[in-house]
Amino acid sequence: MSSANRTTGMEFILLGLTDDPVLEKILFGVFLLIYLITLAGNLCMIVLIRTTSLLQRPMYFFLSHLSFVDICYSSNITPNMLSNLLSDKKTISYAGCFSQCLLFIALVITEFYMLASMAMDRYAAICSPLHYRTTMSRNLCICLVTVPYACGFLNGLSQALLTFHLSFCGSLEINHFYCAHPPLMMLACSEAHVKKMAIFAVAGFTSSSSLFIILLSCLLILVAILRICSAEGRHKAFSTCGSHLATVTTFYGTLFCMYLRPASEKSVEESKIIAVFYAFLSPMLNPLIYSLWNKDVFHAMQQMVKANLFHKIAM
Repeated sequence: MSSANRTTGMEFILLGLTDDPVLEKILFGVFLLIYLITLAGNLCMIVLIRTTSLLQRPMYFFLSHLSFVDICYSSNITPNMLSNLLSDKKTISYAGCFSQCLLFIALVITEFYMLASMAMDRYAAICSPLHYRTTMSRNLCICLVTVPYACGFLNGLSQALLTFHLSFCGSLEINHFYCAHPPLMMLACSEAHVKKMAIFAVAGFTSSSSLFIILLSCLLILVAILRICSAEGRHKAFSTCGSHLATVTTFYGTLFCMYLRPASEKSVEESKIIAVFYAFLSPMLNPLIYSLWNKDVFHAMQQMVKANLFHKIAM
């Protein structure tokens, strides 16, 4: 049988988080609620930024794209997982698994560099406030969101092609709740050395380069904040990047625990728990962090709620 015919009808089995039917129903309710909150929070953030004149600034332009990436990120994994939690046949097609692998890597790398772009924006706003509007021009902002999307897609495609170039034989059970690269490589019956080296190289370069930009921006921002004389000025400057640091810490911390270690049965079991944080909780928490920490977003949300209430009362 040809390779194309063999892979056309191939299906992988996702073992998920548990095989307890009662616990599966509970997890379905929990993850469905988290997913709905994620969609509502990030969609609200995008609409708020696009329709509020107060938020027509580069910082919020990047934030709207971060919310879009979080929606895609969560939607790549959650619907299939929710379906499997209620189904006896917990499978995913070969094409579906390929798409999930491609989009997962693409969106992770996009978010890496989107956070780096946001850090550079905060550096320009705090360290050079008088030239901020001219420095962060519309063309530069578009460039700083286009590059993350392009890098993410190209890296995601190359990693997915390397993974599915491997031969899978014997058991097709993936010990995860989505098509993750480490447990997939454990199913390969062909040599996966090139793929392992590639994923470590890509993960190492993208995470270290984006993190370097973020940390360098934070260091320069800290120096600029220490030069501010008034306590109120320091607090205002710090509050503009505090929410960003919280998001960076959550996102990078969980992914480092997940990928910067060798794949093994024990590490895969641990990674499933870690994956819950970055696949579900991080996209849900990002809009909450930015809306509660950022006064402009919080006030814009209050105005939107008051306007809607007034409209309903007037009707």
